Amino acid sequence: MAAFGAFAAAIYTELRKPPEQRTWQGKLLGVVPYDFRMPSFEQVQKAYWNPHSPKVFTDRPLGVGWAINIPTALRRLGVRSSLTKGR
Repeated sequence: MAAFGAFAAAIYTELRKPPEQRTWQGKLLGVVPYDFRMPSFEQVQKAYWNPHSPKVFTDRPLGVGWAINIPTALRRLGVRSSLTKGR
């Protein structure tokens, strides 16, 4: 229910703006990111697979909320693999 509420709130936020001011991306309450623009492959990769970034949670490239940077999360959990090495 919370995910649906956040999705609806993001859509409502954009629809309240005049059409020329709608960017379809931003933050709900200044905290929860949303982006309804079509992402590129590079944006998806940067959000979900960026071993060089120290961030575990990144802005989701499409939708509302956060993505999990998998290699960084695994590294923080102590999982060692050639896939998670980025430093």
